[in-house]
Amino acid sequence: MAPQPSRKDPTLPHTIASARQEWQAFWLALGFLTRVPMLIRIEYTQTLMNQSSVYFPLIGLLLGAVYAGLFSALSLLFSPLICLIMVVSAHLWLTGAFHEDGLADSMDALGGGYTVEARLHIMKDSRIGTYGTVALVLALALKVALLMETSNIGLALLISPCLARLTPLVLMRCMNYVTDPDTSKSKPVAEGFSRQRLWAAFAFAALVALAAEPWAPGLLTWSALSIGLVAWLWGRNLKQNLGGYTGDALGASVVFTELALLACLTV
Repeated sequence: MAPQPSRKDPTLPHTIASARQEWQAFWLALGFLTRVPMLIRIEYTQTLMNQSSVYFPLIGLLLGAVYAGLFSALSLLFSPLICLIMVVSAHLWLTGAFHEDGLADSMDALGGGYTVEARLHIMKDSRIGTYGTVALVLALALKVALLMETSNIGLALLISPCLARLTPLVLMRCMNYVTDPDTSKSKPVAEGFSRQRLWAAFAFAALVALAAEPWAPGLLTWSALSIGLVAWLWGRNLKQNLGGYTGDALGASVVFTELALLACLTV
């Protein structure tokens, strides 16, 4: 009998291409949210930037692992308060104060602008004003204070960056983008974010919360409450004052969610 010709699986090239695209999307998310250099060559496209959003919680978990490990190492030499100040400083350096910058710009815009146009103009200004300075100082001080009150500081440092990065995904999915796309670096991330990838991000974060439940009972419930409350209250504020969200507003939502979650963990 003559040998049969081999048949290649037609789905194999597509699977490999999809896996390669997801790998690049992960690195693109890492480079977008942190100062970590991308170690692979990225074939940048609008679609790839859209897909990278699903990896925000994973990037948060990796950052949390760095913070928790750093805190454990520093605890051998310093008091918890000093360790936390050092960890927060490392966080600001590693992320380039990405979300904190969004918080400051958002507070300056909402506090100092009386029209939508004026608020958006202030938000694009790189200078920081009184409202932004006060909000930033209070947020950082409250973060350290809440971490000091948690029963497991290392666990809080590990999981809060992961879970807090779900809130901007909810806002991106449920609201309209209002900033000029030519002047914002967050527009490519926001555009075309699918419902399926949002659910994938939620599933990943839920698994993280469930895995931590033995050390933090009720974490899944507290996380859902924190994310839902911030998304609703902050989203409502943005809808009333801007008509939608901006990149800075997304960053502020991460800070707010972290504070709300840490507050729940202290109860």
